[in-house]
Amino acid sequence: MNLNLKNPIAFIDLETTGINVAKDRIVEMCIVKVNPNGDEEVKTFRVNPGMPIPAQSSAIHGITDEDVKNEPLFKEIGKTIAKYLEGCDLAGYNSNRFDFPLLAEEFLRADIDFDMKKRKFVDVQTIFHKMEQRTLVAAYRFYCNKELEGAHGAEADTKATYEVLKSQLDRYDNLENDIDYLSKYSSQNNNVDFAGFIIKDENGIETFNFGKNKGVAVEKVLADQPGYYGWVMNSDFPLYTKKVLTEIKLRGFNK
Repeated sequence: MNLNLKNPIAFIDLETTGINVAKDRIVEMCIVKVNPNGDEEVKTFRVNPGMPIPAQSSAIHGITDEDVKNEPLFKEIGKTIAKYLEGCDLAGYNSNRFDFPLLAEEFLRADIDFDMKKRKFVDVQTIFHKMEQRTLVAAYRFYCNKELEGAHGAEADTKATYEVLKSQLDRYDNLENDIDYLSKYSSQNNNVDFAGFIIKDENGIETFNFGKNKGVAVEKVLADQPGYYGWVMNSDFPLYTKKVLTEIKLRGFNK
């Protein structure tokens, strides 16, 4: 089953220096862009992360410092990537928890205004886990009846993710072939920022989700504890979390 698209959708997979969204960097990025007419485009970027790639990470994706030493930094190609993703919804595998938060951090570090709020996000892993509870390799075998060659390579994983989603739509009659629906279905949280430090409560109010102010409305904390904003901004929180907090703070000035 082909995807029923209103907008282009970009399937994304990142290979990185590690799994810390705030600190780690991209070393390879593949985008499979699917247009509403069904045409597909594939772009793969190798990236110099500007930091050493740990051996344990290289053991997973096979990319070493030597492989990327002459590749561009993300800030040098970020605008090209942002332009390529313009108008696209985004999809991936475990992407809502990792790939998209880390990509948002890279754009912010490069001072590139890439608005994540205008897009729908489809996480194929979430759909898979709700339906079958397995991994990407198993998902590919289960849904596509094929072995995934080159697992943990960005292009192989991204193409497999795209194929799995199409097969999921073929298999499950209760899944709607609609990106708005799939985005909502594959969302497992009520995060305001990607990392989940700020969430919406049952009434839709933005609240902190950590520390002494867990469960307290963000606007109340900012009003009652003026120094808390500065503490967050000077601490080791993701840039996107800080961006969201700043937006809430500025919004309060306009009330």
